Amino acid sequence: QVRLVESGGGLVQAGGSLRLSCAASGSIFRVNGMGWYRQAPGKQRELVARYTNSGSAIYGDSAKGRFTISRDNAKITVYLQMNSLKPEDTAVYYCNYVNILGNEYWGQGTQVTVPS
Repeated sequence: QVRLVESGGGLVQAGGSLRLSCAASGSIFRVNGMGWYRQAPGKQRELVARYTNSGSAIYGDSAKGRFTISRDNAKITVYLQMNSLKPEDTAVYYCNYVNILGNEYWGQGTQVTVPS
């Protein structure tokens, strides 16, 4: 079993910044992909940013130019630096991890709130 522990969410004013962290532990096999998704009330979960199995970073349209994903391979941790936050960024942000066996895991989610 893999455990994903997220941190860094909170309430921030529009235009502000937050940094999310997600640390993986447990039965870690070779990572096939790891990153962030989010889900706003009444909406489907969507990609924010993730690393693919080739190590490339991909971003959802809403994150491009404002958010940056980074990682610490030794700590099996990914970060999401979010700048210029907008009210529409309000959502629960989930960490996602997929190993080479195709097993997928989700974190418990961390709330990000940007008041309008």
